[in-house]
Amino acid sequence: MLDGPLIAEWLPVSVAALVLLLVAAGVAGWVDAVVGGGGLIQLPALVIAVPSDVATPFILGTNKLSSFFGTLSASWVYLRKIRVQLVLLAPLIAGAYAGSTVGAALSRYVPRDVLTPIVLVAVIAVALYTLFKPTMGLHHEPRHDRATAVAWRAAMIGLLVGFYDGILGPGTGSFFVILIVGVLGYGFLQASVNAKIANLTTNLAALVVYGVHGEVLLALGLAMAVMNITGGFIGARMATKRGSGFVRIVFLVTLSILIVKLAWDTVVQFTG
Repeated sequence: MLDGPLIAEWLPVSVAALVLLLVAAGVAGWVDAVVGGGGLIQLPALVIAVPSDVATPFILGTNKLSSFFGTLSASWVYLRKIRVQLVLLAPLIAGAYAGSTVGAALSRYVPRDVLTPIVLVAVIAVALYTLFKPTMGLHHEPRHDRATAVAWRAAMIGLLVGFYDGILGPGTGSFFVILIVGVLGYGFLQASVNAKIANLTTNLAALVVYGVHGEVLLALGLAMAVMNITGGFIGARMATKRGSGFVRIVFLVTLSILIVKLAWDTVVQFTG
């Protein structure tokens, strides 16, 4: 826990920690709206700032509460600007909800100290895949014409990433984006709007699980949600104005910075 007096029992962080978390939530909302993966900023911030005696589910549940509202604001902006296809979106949402529900139920048994190295490996894989395919996602060129081909692939993407989001969470938006781009041939911008709605679904599913068990720091989560909403709104407007090229650049820069941070956290974790 960071130094400073506790604000109150219902907000179990110091003033310095609260400031850190609010800034992290705003930045995470912006990143999540543009490329996804805001949880890679927000979740580590929560792990650092919240007292170590707070159980893992409370950290994850609070992260979901903040992320849900930020993703909601970004989704609203995207849907006003970009058209979506139900043949992709419906099975993507269904798979995402199912996967996230199962993942969230299992996450109650995942120790906090295993989160960082697992996420690090996943982020490196995504970054390398994107880096070595420089034209991928710059143009919207769907690869499958048949509705059934699109639907079952979308459902599997939703199920896989939804499960990951429920059990761990950080980087979910990025994984949705990269799979929709890589598997279905969508442009980064078009993938982002579908990823936002799918991510909104997984956040809701996981939040229901945590909420049923009372595993959410409500006051802290709502305070972070305000900043997440602000960041999400600004990020989504920038992405829709600047297009897929801008989204891809931010995607790679974000992943690069996060790889360095997560690698450092992992080294400290196993050597400290």
